[in-house]
Amino acid sequence: MSESHTGANMAEVIRKATVEEWKLTGKDPAIVTDNASNMSVAVELTGYQHVRCFAHVLNLAAQHALKVPAVARLTGRVRRISTFFHRSTTAADALKRNQRMLALPHHKLVTDVAVRWNSAYEMLARFLEQQPAVCAALLSPEVRKCTTDICTLTETDISNAEQVVQALKPMLVATKIMCEEKSPTISIIAPLLAQLLSDTTATIEDSSLVREMKTAIHQDLSRRYDSMEDKKFLRIASALDPRFKSLQFLLPEDAQDTNTKLMEMAAALKEEDADMDSFQGSPDDKEGSPDPQTPETSAASAHTPRKRKSALTDLLGQTFKMTPQRLTASSLAEREVKQYLDAPPIALTDDPLHWWKSHAQAYPLLAKLAQRHLCVPGTSVPAERVFSTAGDIISSQRSCLTSEHADQLLFLKKNMLF
Repeated sequence: MSESHTGANMAEVIRKATVEEWKLTGKDPAIVTDNASNMSVAVELTGYQHVRCFAHVLNLAAQHALKVPAVARLTGRVRRISTFFHRSTTAADALKRNQRMLALPHHKLVTDVAVRWNSAYEMLARFLEQQPAVCAALLSPEVRKCTTDICTLTETDISNAEQVVQALKPMLVATKIMCEEKSPTISIIAPLLAQLLSDTTATIEDSSLVREMKTAIHQDLSRRYDSMEDKKFLRIASALDPRFKSLQFLLPEDAQDTNTKLMEMAAALKEEDADMDSFQGSPDDKEGSPDPQTPETSAASAHTPRKRKSALTDLLGQTFKMTPQRLTASSLAEREVKQYLDAPPIALTDDPLHWWKSHAQAYPLLAKLAQRHLCVPGTSVPAERVFSTAGDIISSQRSCLTSEHADQLLFLKKNMLF
């Protein structure tokens, strides 16, 4: 894109791609982006559903926690020690020797990277793992000859590092969950967000350091999802996931509103199908129309004995006529959603896509809605991984490939089973 990356220019590129290249005219796709302001403006101008990359949201929230002054000072001290051991071969040898003596894992210290919050977590966790060996190495005579301004952490620093690691652990687990590519991630965002907001609610037992970190994370996560439209989309996705359909992470009234919205969407889908059938002149699925009889059903009806006309029929037959029951789209949708919700949820380790594949006939309306919602990725991580894959495929020797051939090579690279 040669033009300036403004929201308006990005919106025009998105419109051309969806209409001209991907032929999505008349569709309502969802667009997953990071939290850059120009991307938010671009998606808003297109009118499409906007999904914020949850991994990026987690990164921003964790970065706010790491900017707490006490945490920033602590990570700075650990970073200085880690950098010293990476730079000094004498210190590195002393560390290895003490690791063997103390029966610790032979792991190198980790230095964090500014753009990846989890690298700060890994740096602190690795330092805590190797702290006895690090302390012994820094006190050894050969290392003290190399430097005199590198000191190990105090007991208070060690305690604070342990608290920081413990406070950030839920964020790390959530990030790893969202990087999954073989199962839906859009449906996980709402329950994960609710759990993280609960975990980051400060309690009286928390130290001042942990309280500051939790407050920073909680406030940042809350403001990222203050839009009711975003909440509704994510909750519907969770309701369509048989693992989370009970919506236990929501208040009862919010869960009821979500189920009501799900019924409305299913009813609208049923009406669309009915309109399409009538437009195409299809006799199938028309309410109240008799089922076409097969030879087997005709033979069965031929052998069915006729009911005798009774005196009760003569007397009350005109008053109590049997009329075929016509179910409206709303009634059909309500019945299907109720049956779906009454069925037991599947385990968190089960595959929701496999479940829908085997239950699509039982819940045809909801299965179509699940296809539309669960295909949306909850993060832009898979798309970003494609760029690193492209670097492996499109080398200088293949720089003359057309964009179509490059797309085909990328598709094969990401989907080959061998």
